[in-house]
Amino acid sequence: MDSRTGFVYLTKERLHEIETELNDLKTSGRRIIAEQIAEARSHGDLSENAEYDAAKNEQEHLEIKIRKLEEILTRVKIIAAHEMPDDKIYILHNVKLRDLKTKEEFIYKLVSPEESDLEQDKISVTSPMGKQLLGKKVNDDVELDVPAGKLKYKILEIFK
Repeated sequence: MDSRTGFVYLTKERLHEIETELNDLKTSGRRIIAEQIAEARSHGDLSENAEYDAAKNEQEHLEIKIRKLEEILTRVKIIAAHEMPDDKIYILHNVKLRDLKTKEEFIYKLVSPEESDLEQDKISVTSPMGKQLLGKKVNDDVELDVPAGKLKYKILEIFK
């Protein structure tokens, strides 16, 4: 995301995932919570009904999530890797790095904050590592400050 009023950059795949999630929340999510609230109401006095309070709280969280996803969708700009230049690291590029201390090699994909997923080696362009990598070229060194000290990497390859 650029800023509060800026774009949210997403791939077509991630846009589809968000649209599907939003639809599910608006339909089955709301229906399930309405059923929970109705069930809790049937138990009598609402002033001392923890089940009712929990269901209403869950409803509030659901509505917040729905509003957040709707807000994201109003600012989406679709991006595709093939649209990015090849001269240096941009969003949606894969980057092969070598840790200069351990000689271990890693491959990360730079993505928007909304698509980041460390388990899939997708790092946000707004993360400390992502910020350091953007604009760099093959053979550049990257240094990252972490609580344990400094990590140093060499960029071995950039690909889509």
